[in-house]
Amino acid sequence: MHKFRIIDEQIISRYSSGNSVAERVKGLLAQQKENWELAKSNYSYLKNVRKKYFEFDQFRIAVQFNPGRMISSSAKVDTKSIEERTCFLCVENLPHEQRALNYNDEYLILVNPFPIFDEHFAIPTFIHQPQEIIDNFSSMLELGKDLGKYYSVFYNGPKCGASAPDHLHFQACTKNIMPIENELGRIIPNKAKVLYEGANTSVYASKNYLRNFFVIEADDKRSAISQFNHLQNAIKEVLDTSEEPMMNIIVLYETSWKILVFFREKHRPSQYFIDGYDRILISPAAVDFGGLLITPREEDFNKITKDDIKNIFDQTSISETVFNNIGDKYSNIARSKKA
Repeated sequence: MHKFRIIDEQIISRYSSGNSVAERVKGLLAQQKENWELAKSNYSYLKNVRKKYFEFDQFRIAVQFNPGRMISSSAKVDTKSIEERTCFLCVENLPHEQRALNYNDEYLILVNPFPIFDEHFAIPTFIHQPQEIIDNFSSMLELGKDLGKYYSVFYNGPKCGASAPDHLHFQACTKNIMPIENELGRIIPNKAKVLYEGANTSVYASKNYLRNFFVIEADDKRSAISQFNHLQNAIKEVLDTSEEPMMNIIVLYETSWKILVFFREKHRPSQYFIDGYDRILISPAAVDFGGLLITPREEDFNKITKDDIKNIFDQTSISETVFNNIGDKYSNIARSKKA
């Protein structure tokens, strides 16, 4: 079944301009848009997607009206609903026309047929296994590096954005399309505090940006993994939990990694659940925390205000108190390990 889904080498070579993973992924998208009607139609529809911007202090938030994302934004992710549906990321349940690239004999790289971006991919494991980052962060870094020429890679935790929390997967999108990617050069010097500096790794805590988040900059994979694990251990201690904390992660790669870690207070804001005019159907995940809010309903796109955006992030981001406590705990752990 896996072999049947993997795109033939002769076919992908006709659509790729090179043999790198990033070039082959770009070729896969071209092939699928030409040969899979659903993908062709939905990517073509992106031309009609509307976008507007809200200006804040040295940064902006984009809002996109994209009705094609209604299924994802309104997905039921409770245990009962997950158990009652087939997994749409398992290879045997993929649409007949869908083809994949084999990544390291562990992941499938798939064109996302319900895109947010002009280039949007889902990257599930061959094996059906729970969405969990702790033992799979190394793979995410490798994906970030191999796709970094054209793409950014992101992860949504099982309780804060993953529409398939039962099947481990990452996503990739066009590089530099999320506002935060172009703002990091201003954010780090102006809105971030240095928590750790090593020979090849730095860790920052950034606030006053609507979203409190951590940044790991590293040119060594082992060091990046180590500091990420320290951050996870810190929040688990602060929250007194052994479970994976709610988080979204964005991995960027040029000549080194930039890893953005957004710990979360809740999955969906109160506006998501109320009835009537005041309802706003926004279900924030990594893309939204990257500065691109997705509204699948036109009425929400038209009425959302700057105050709404601030309130949504206030609810779904960890509080400043918890954020500071994590930073302090992380610094203590990092110093003790360094010593």
